[in-house]
Amino acid sequence: MSVKNLILPDTYLNKLDILETEVAIKLVKDTFERELADALSLTRVSAPLFVRPETGLNDDLNGVERPVQFDIRELGADVQIVHSLAKWKRMALRRYGFAPGTGLYADMNAIRRDEDLDNLHSVYVDQWDWEKVIDRDHRNLDYLRETVLSIVSALRKTQSVLSLQYPVLDHLIDSDVYFISSQELADRYPGLTPHEREDRIAKEKGIVFVTQIGCKLRDGKPHDGRAPDYDDWRLNGDILVWYPVLNRAVEISSMGIRVDEKSLSAQLKEAGCEERRNLDFHKRLLAGELPLTMGGGIGQSRICMLLLQKAHIGEVQASVWSEEMIDTCEANGIHLL
Repeated sequence: MSVKNLILPDTYLNKLDILETEVAIKLVKDTFERELADALSLTRVSAPLFVRPETGLNDDLNGVERPVQFDIRELGADVQIVHSLAKWKRMALRRYGFAPGTGLYADMNAIRRDEDLDNLHSVYVDQWDWEKVIDRDHRNLDYLRETVLSIVSALRKTQSVLSLQYPVLDHLIDSDVYFISSQELADRYPGLTPHEREDRIAKEKGIVFVTQIGCKLRDGKPHDGRAPDYDDWRLNGDILVWYPVLNRAVEISSMGIRVDEKSLSAQLKEAGCEERRNLDFHKRLLAGELPLTMGGGIGQSRICMLLLQKAHIGEVQASVWSEEMIDTCEANGIHLL
């Protein structure tokens, strides 16, 4: 584990001590969870920590990350720690009988063993994973934008509650959301890498939603990788917030309208993953047995980090870091939990 990618702010001021931070984390999580559920008409449900590989329910993320896998003696079979609940949620919506316009959310805890660890990335991942049933006429960018605005509104309300308790904290979630497609972003900044483009537009606009992630741009490359079997690549996106503490954009949510039968078939073919058609989840979706949905993941630690103005995700979650990372952070006033 290296600290080469670690950002060490020159004038970092830790505005809350460790105990205050722990209390504030609970306030942020309790408030945002409630506001999110109210904004999107969501009901909290229990969710799995691991799934059977043969179900096809695990999220493949960018397609190269290795899941943590272990055997269960009683089953005589292996299971995998989830990467996210993107597919499981859709199955659960059908099983629980949610109506259009309503949905579920869950506390998702995962282990991503192949993460490159830095200020924003940890092996331990915690998200609010949410999913709701939609009608077919809501499978469009306008409805996606409307949902993004609802999520950002919930975040602003959480920030307001937090500032009453801790007035020392600045307001970072104040600008309007700027919407731009990944192709428009590439056209605007053709000489920059995708991450550099995100930094540039986020610094300029404050809060940005970059749409259409996963499909190939005109140069033949996608803006970023996305598994082909949950988001519809033309109806998804990432919420980015400019974060002056680290002088960079921070992604707080990846979300989108999910694939239907047509887009799943096309994306599996484009990604060279047509063998997944034989997995249980994919068979049901292609047969039209699963509801049309939209959903996403919202990083719990990322939200806490932003609103509490911390320089490292390890200041708001307990994970595992190298001694070099711990010592370097401590020498720069960054106290990892």
